[in-house]
Amino acid sequence: MLTEYFPVLLFLAVSAVIGIALIVIGNLLGPRKPTAEKASPYECGFEAFEDARMRFDVRYYLIAILFIIFDLEIAFVFPWATVFGKLGAVGLVEMGMFLLLLVIGFVYVWKKGALEWE
Repeated sequence: MLTEYFPVLLFLAVSAVIGIALIVIGNLLGPRKPTAEKASPYECGFEAFEDARMRFDVRYYLIAILFIIFDLEIAFVFPWATVFGKLGAVGLVEMGMFLLLLVIGFVYVWKKGALEWE
């Protein structure tokens, strides 16, 4: 039974050896010319104006989570659209229910004021 896993183990071993070899070769042969400009922190093309450990408003994270939730719906809509002809009316009703739940969630978040940035 373990012989069936040999190709997978071989693939993992070869990929690990190649990855480690590339890192080691890069460290040995790569140029090392540190300058003050290379060592400086980079933030959107200008010097940092605040501490990196500053506190963010919790609404920032709320917007990020909401974006992820509503963005992930596309991961379900695209595959559904590709097989829509095979699913028929049942697939249409199920996707309609899914999108209705998303719209209800969006309206709830909107009415709660989670999308306001003031």
